Amino acid sequence: MSLYIPTYFSPISQYIAIANSEKVVFEVADNFQKQTYRNRCYVFGTNGKQSLNIPVKHPETTGKKKTKETLIDTSTSWQRHHLRSLETAYRNSPFFEFYIHDLLPIFTKEYKYLIDVNIDTFSILAEALEIDNHYAKTTEYVVANNEENDFRFLAEVKQQPKIEFQKYIQMFDDKHGFLPNLSIVDLLFMEGPNAINILKNESSKNLLLKKS
Repeated sequence: MSLYIPTYFSPISQYIAIANSEKVVFEVADNFQKQTYRNRCYVFGTNGKQSLNIPVKHPETTGKKKTKETLIDTSTSWQRHHLRSLETAYRNSPFFEFYIHDLLPIFTKEYKYLIDVNIDTFSILAEALEIDNHYAKTTEYVVANNEENDFRFLAEVKQQPKIEFQKYIQMFDDKHGFLPNLSIVDLLFMEGPNAINILKNESSKNLLLKKS
């Protein structure tokens, strides 16, 4: 069993671990934290690293806010903005046309809760990568006990492992150089069916040994 936090178009590091896991379990009883991959991802835009954020709000309750209860701020057109950003960044990539139609439900479905977006992105991307998209959810928060398969830290922007990721051709690397550990969609649009080979060639143990 490997433990993860559902994130939005997760960073490549998280999919390295997922691709090398026998069973994926999503932590859904944790407290929401700002400035994490729970509601953001990074893609390679024309000006370099670009952040795509899902605007969120919380129920008017006291105490800490649960991620599974985090609401999406539907007053903004975040889906339209994110889709246009992906089109601008990757429409000329080798596999954009091959995969973008599979991703469209993320940008057309009406969502209320952030966690539903993140679970949907996992299901779609796992199918695109041809990895097992079956998963389980926690019923209560799992207390950290240094288990070797606890990958929840990969949801934290500042806790990413310090490893040298395998390089691949990116859309604007001639201008900005190689940008490691972007969203999995960057790898998928650029490498297509070869993306899973790149993920499986990385060791998930390195993620644990070399986290920040």
